[in-house]
Amino acid sequence: MTAELTALQNPTPPSGAPPRPFISLRTKFVVFFSLILVLTCSTLSWYFVEIRRDAMLQNLHRLGTILLTNIAHNNHFRFAGLVAEDQTTLQQYIEGLLSIDEVVYVVVTGSNGQTLARYSKGARQSLTDPQRSLSHPIYPPADIVQRLAQTPATVPQITPLVVSDQLTLAPQNQGSLMTQVFPTLSETLYDFALPVLRASPAPMTPFTLDPESSAIDGTMMKRPPVYGVIQIGLTDERVRQAVLTMIQNVFALTALIIGAGILGAHLLTSRITTPLRRLAGVARQVTEGTAPVQLFPATNDEVGQLTGLFNVMARSVQERNQAITTNLETIKQQFRQLTTLHQASAAIASTLDMNHLLDTVLQLLVGNLGFLRMVLVLRLEERDVSYIARVTGISPEIAEIAYNLEIPIRDDGSITADLFLRREPVLIQALDAAANRIYPPVMELLQRAGISSFIAVPLQSHHGTLGYIAGDRGAQICTEEDLHILLTIASHVAAAIDNARAYAHLSELTQHLEERIRERTEELSRANDQLQAHDRRRSTFLSVVSHELRTPMTAIRSFAENMLDGVTGPLTNQQTTYLTRIEHNVARLARIINQLLDWSRLDTHKDALRLEPVCIAEIAATAAEGLQTVAAEKQIALRIEPERPLPRIYGDRDKLEQILWNLIGNAIKFTPPGGAVTVTFSGDAAGMVKTCVADTGCGIDPLHLPSVFNEFSKVPSSMPSSQGAQLGLFITKTLITMHRGEIWAESTPGRGTCICFTLPIAPTPETERPPQ
Repeated sequence: MTAELTALQNPTPPSGAPPRPFISLRTKFVVFFSLILVLTCSTLSWYFVEIRRDAMLQNLHRLGTILLTNIAHNNHFRFAGLVAEDQTTLQQYIEGLLSIDEVVYVVVTGSNGQTLARYSKGARQSLTDPQRSLSHPIYPPADIVQRLAQTPATVPQITPLVVSDQLTLAPQNQGSLMTQVFPTLSETLYDFALPVLRASPAPMTPFTLDPESSAIDGTMMKRPPVYGVIQIGLTDERVRQAVLTMIQNVFALTALIIGAGILGAHLLTSRITTPLRRLAGVARQVTEGTAPVQLFPATNDEVGQLTGLFNVMARSVQERNQAITTNLETIKQQFRQLTTLHQASAAIASTLDMNHLLDTVLQLLVGNLGFLRMVLVLRLEERDVSYIARVTGISPEIAEIAYNLEIPIRDDGSITADLFLRREPVLIQALDAAANRIYPPVMELLQRAGISSFIAVPLQSHHGTLGYIAGDRGAQICTEEDLHILLTIASHVAAAIDNARAYAHLSELTQHLEERIRERTEELSRANDQLQAHDRRRSTFLSVVSHELRTPMTAIRSFAENMLDGVTGPLTNQQTTYLTRIEHNVARLARIINQLLDWSRLDTHKDALRLEPVCIAEIAATAAEGLQTVAAEKQIALRIEPERPLPRIYGDRDKLEQILWNLIGNAIKFTPPGGAVTVTFSGDAAGMVKTCVADTGCGIDPLHLPSVFNEFSKVPSSMPSSQGAQLGLFITKTLITMHRGEIWAESTPGRGTCICFTLPIAPTPETERPPQ
């Protein structure tokens, strides 16, 4: 054994080759662990120092950003310091900034690039001297301000600077290589520069006066985009000193950890390598195929456990190989079964036709799951019996008997009760042992088919048990595994049957609804044809009647006017009175006929609107001008009071003139002599223009106010002679509704009536000058 270990540790080199030096595992382990420990501790120490340094620099940057942002957003500093260039104000803010230890200099530059004020604490004579010399002031390069003036920013621009040998500030990337690699060896100043931006100018109007802009020859002078630039310089001296102190402490701690780790690694490897050397000799015997010598563990640690387990390694490897082979076969078999189940489930769920589904289910299960015979039994809810829907694997004679068989569902302890009522799967391994639980006609069919063992699984859905599916494997006895396989597929079969039934019911319901809809559509079509015919007859009747009435009415009015004008000779007072009444009633009859014609044309002209932006005040003035003569005859004051300015509305000019003609004409008719009719306008925030026609007439009783806009409404009035066919307000409301507006009435009996309506403002609002 000693010789073999010696040969293993010092293998004989090939002839002619120089001997390779032997390095023990303990030496390798100690060296490797020491290198890892050194690299890990050094990396973590460097990482910790850099993280702390970055955090302190971030705090320094945050301090500079806060100081600069607060000063730049201060309105007093912006206007008194930058705009007015008040040195007292600038000095006050500079002294406030220089009171902070980290701030080394402050520079304020105007919008024209001229330095308004600046102050510096001076440069340090050396890194070890904390005092600064005012005789050597340091300021940032001027190109920083020039870049900011060209491209203003809303956040401070931070520029790291270092002090050169000439005691001036220069960008850090222009410093020495040593200061760029080790920034803690020299002081770094961070220049924070932020332009004070002007506010975004508002759109200029003809009446805008801007104290900071002037017009020369009609051209506006552009203002600079900034009021000025403010710069402050912050030193990282505190950060540098803190980092140097941290490096010293971390270096000492790292050296202590590395020394302790190397010593511990040496002791630990000595306890591990000694047993491993003995174990290596025995492992060599195992690799050579010889019977290994049993080893006795010298310790109770992992090496000792490894030594104890090594004795049973060969035997356990053989046993494990056998177990792995068996498990792989089982997994392959289960994979094949699951693949079959998935294919069968996909095929079952892809159809909604009940007959096709029943034909497909058993064929898939028999072909893919290895069953010899299968049957699908469904339930008849209305009779509480079950019947055989499909069967496969048996002779046609037995199948014909099975299809004509009905199985009662009773709670009598039978297999049928277990499946339908208790929803429990059934495994029958011996048919004769369960003969008393099987319905006798079914038992006879099972015996004729040669079935000795079978399984049955209920098909359950949300509505209850739909039926069950059963199968057997011929001479092979059914097992629990067969039952689990059928249980897995049963839920898919039940869902497919439930969906097929629902689809059939839905198809039947859809067909019934289509039949009802077709009948209703025919009835509505006939009713619509009748209504259209009735409407055509009404329109024809109104047109004919209006035409036939207008001809004699025109003649009567002409004769009456001629007689009143003295064409037929002098008239007595009584004749003049009679002719005046005739003329008044003929005019009233003409208004009624016109209203009837407008009412009959409403249904055929609802979409015939020529919409355009119009001024409602101009249309009201036009309508009032046409009615001014009628108002003057009754000594009624007619006033149009538009709002200034009044936006345009979106409407049909002719229809709007008809609306205002009706409303103003009604107001004049129902206003006694000496009264007044006023038309007012106003706009609201909802995008509508409100128009009101108010009179000082007799008013309307509040009980009859809701029905004034109904067609043929009979509203009592103290002036019945002024009433027409009661269609004017209905026509007016219809036209306003066509314009997507609203109309309402407000009235007080004895004081007058005010009718208001609203119309939408045109999409492009304009300010209209009201008519004079």
